[in-house]
Amino acid sequence: MSTEKTLSALVHSVRYEAEGIVSIELRPDQAQTRFPGYEPGAHIDLHLGNGLVRSYSLCQPATPADARHDCYRVAVLNDRGSRGGSRWVHEQLRVGQRLTISAPRNNFALDDAAPHTVLVAGGIGITPLLCMLQHLVARHASVELVYCARSRREAAFIEAIEDLSREQGVTVAWHIDQEAGCPPDLAGLLAGKGADTHYYCCGPTPMLSAFEGACEQLGYPHAHIERFAAVELPPDAQDGAFEVYLEQSGQTVQVPAGKSLLDALLDAGVACDHSCKEGVCGSCEVRVLDGEVEHFDGILSSVEKASNQVMMVCVSRAKSPRLVLDL
Repeated sequence: MSTEKTLSALVHSVRYEAEGIVSIELRPDQAQTRFPGYEPGAHIDLHLGNGLVRSYSLCQPATPADARHDCYRVAVLNDRGSRGGSRWVHEQLRVGQRLTISAPRNNFALDDAAPHTVLVAGGIGITPLLCMLQHLVARHASVELVYCARSRREAAFIEAIEDLSREQGVTVAWHIDQEAGCPPDLAGLLAGKGADTHYYCCGPTPMLSAFEGACEQLGYPHAHIERFAAVELPPDAQDGAFEVYLEQSGQTVQVPAGKSLLDALLDAGVACDHSCKEGVCGSCEVRVLDGEVEHFDGILSSVEKASNQVMMVCVSRAKSPRLVLDL
């Protein structure tokens, strides 16, 4: 269980958004209470009734982090490969239920100073990007959207996006696999948009890989991604044992083969924030003071991983025999 502060929320409404996708409006369950504000790209954790904790991006217009909010809205795809989270939301969640949620966190922050922004969505990946799009349009910033989906039936928030396009002049490029007869050519869709532009992509893993490859091919240094599914760990990901020294407490923890660093820390009585245990929510990030990390999370960029400054202790491990952590 996370040691982070949690919030108590009431499921106010559940709305059909597209085939297999519902949006959920959450409101504080106490009168005169408001939720913390957040920046575009933020997500919250939902503590579900089956014991799972899952992260979902906030998709309504953001407010400054020091402001307050009357409600939160997330969208959830009933994933065919669900490990129980999205299936529980679609089959068990009902209006009027109370849920424990986390305060917003942001691993997908928007750079407001970018001269131009291109948002690339794949299916349910539109969720954080819609929040970014609304924010940039409200600021009269230069932005365009590339929206990819398997079919129009499976594309959420089409009406809201078309309204922004019609009323605010936002450029939207649609790629519907069913209509085009092929997956999107991201290099072609992004060509000529400039190396100073910031590019943001959220979608399924194959699309994120194609996006990163296209940006590298085109020489675009400002490429940002957010994963909503755990990175598949290699079979030998937990084979090696290692030692961890905790700088703040002076404690040494042995991490045996086959056991996660997070579990070893918790078993040793170390208070460590955590939530998803899949390397996608960012709540277990810890500063690395010494040693080499083998990163398996879906949050840090390749540059951040190479810098070796932080790690997600729920999935990442040590390459070196010993790590020193700021705990």
